[in-house]
Amino acid sequence: MCSEQKRVFSARYESLEAIDAFVANAAECAGFDRCTVYQVQLAVDEACSNIIEHAYGGEDRGVIECSHRIQDGELTIVLRDYGQPFNPAVVPEPDIEAGLEDRPEGGLGLYFIRNIMDEVVFEFDPVTGNVLTLVKRQGNIC
Repeated sequence: MCSEQKRVFSARYESLEAIDAFVANAAECAGFDRCTVYQVQLAVDEACSNIIEHAYGGEDRGVIECSHRIQDGELTIVLRDYGQPFNPAVVPEPDIEAGLEDRPEGGLGLYFIRNIMDEVVFEFDPVTGNVLTLVKRQGNIC
């Protein structure tokens, strides 16, 4: 049974493989096809990489709590960290029409996450930390 589970991972790049497996299992249990499972993994991988790099400022400085819930054709993944607060409103939208030579390095992660997932919600509380909720619905697959 995998309708709801939670795991805590060390905020290290080597943890991404275990997080990917945890998320893939959840997406498969939710009934998503292989392409959609990969998309969900990609979004979570990008979010976790950002947590390690930006929230914690490097490896081994905290944990990433990852939980999932499968209900009514939806997969909800919640990532929690206790690093620096994140405000997605200050991240500019990338100019995806610009040529590669005119684009700054990075800056596409949040764009990809928002375009892959059906719902993306960021919350911050000084006590409960950064909480990222990602939702993928059964009707919106590859």
